[in-house]
Amino acid sequence: MNNSFELNKILRPHILNLAPYSSARDEYTGHVGIFLDANENPYGSVTSERYNRYPDPYQANIKKKLAPLKGIGTEHIFLGNGSDEPIDLLVRATCTPGKDHVIIMPPTYGMYEVSASIHDVIIDKVSLTADYQIDVEGVLSAITENTKIIWICTPNNPSGNVMQESAIETILENFGGLVVVDEAYVDFTDKPSWIHRLDSYPNLVVLQTFSKSWGLAGLRAGMCFASKDLVKILNKIKAPYNISQPAQEALLSGLDGVEKMKQMVQEILKEREVLRTMLENLSLVNKVFPSDANFLLVRFDDARSVMDYLLRETIIVRDRSRVHLCEGCLRISVGTDEENEALVDALKKYQQSAVTV
Repeated sequence: MNNSFELNKILRPHILNLAPYSSARDEYTGHVGIFLDANENPYGSVTSERYNRYPDPYQANIKKKLAPLKGIGTEHIFLGNGSDEPIDLLVRATCTPGKDHVIIMPPTYGMYEVSASIHDVIIDKVSLTADYQIDVEGVLSAITENTKIIWICTPNNPSGNVMQESAIETILENFGGLVVVDEAYVDFTDKPSWIHRLDSYPNLVVLQTFSKSWGLAGLRAGMCFASKDLVKILNKIKAPYNISQPAQEALLSGLDGVEKMKQMVQEILKEREVLRTMLENLSLVNKVFPSDANFLLVRFDDARSVMDYLLRETIIVRDRSRVHLCEGCLRISVGTDEENEALVDALKKYQQSAVTV
C-alpha cells in the first residue's frame, strides 16, 4: 500500500480550480423532451441514421454494461478516444511543461513519449533489462521530485512479455506519482489484470482497449480505470463529446459479444503457437521471443531486407529493428491460418532465393 500518494499534490495547480466546459447534455441528461438547447439540426441527418443529437458525454450505458465485466464500479471508469486519449490527458493533468518528468522503459509503446514531447514534458528513459523486464533499481533511482508518471506496458509492446508483478508492486509502493499500467494485450495472457489492485494502490492507473481482443480498432475506444477522484479530473479536462454516437452504439452491441471475444482470443492463441513453430523452423530466423500478446517479436539475420521483400509480396509487418533492444527484429501480428501460412511461404521463398544467390 502506498500511503504517501496524494492526488492533489501531483495535479497541476490550475487543474484543481479549472471550471470545465458544461455541455448541453451536462445540464439535462434526460432522453425525452423538446431539445432546443444544443443548436442541433431538428430535422435529422443527411444519412439514413439519425445522428443529429449529441451523444452522452460520459457514456453511462456503456460503463454500466462494462463495470460488471471488469468487476469494478462505474465511477472508476473513464472511456476515451482510444487509449491514446487518456495517455494524453494524464500528462496534461499532472505535468507542467518544461518542468515535470515522466519515466518510460524502452522498448515500449511509443505514444508515452510522443504525448510527453507534445506537452514539452521531460522524458527520463530507463531501459528494460536484456530479457525485457523492469530495472527496478534504475527506475527508483531515476525518480525526482518532479516525476509525475511512470509508464509500464504489460504485456509489453513490442516485446510481448508480461512484467514481473513484484517489480510493479515495488514501484507502486515507492513512488508518490501515478503508475500507469497499460494492459492493451491483457486478454491474451492468463495473468490477472491490475484492475483488481486499484483499492490497494491509489496511485495505480490501468489502461485497456477495445482494439485488440474485442476486434473494434476502427471504433477508437479505450478504457482507463483509476480512483474515482482521478476519473473526475479526466472527465473535467476531456473534450465534451469524446466518443461519437455511432461508436457508442457499436460498443454497447459489442459488449454483448463476450463469448465471441473469448473464442477469437483462443483462436489467436492457437494460431500464435502454430506460427511460432513455423517461424522457428526457418533458418533465417534467429529467435522468436516468448509472447503473452497477439504478436510475435522475431529476430532475423537481415530484418530490413526481409521487411522489404515482404512488402513487395504485400505482406505488411512492423519493422522494429531500429528500436532499442529490438535490433534485427520484426514484430509480426498473428493473422488467420491462411495469412500466417502466406507469410511463412513468402519467408521460405525469400530464404531459398538467398541461398541460390
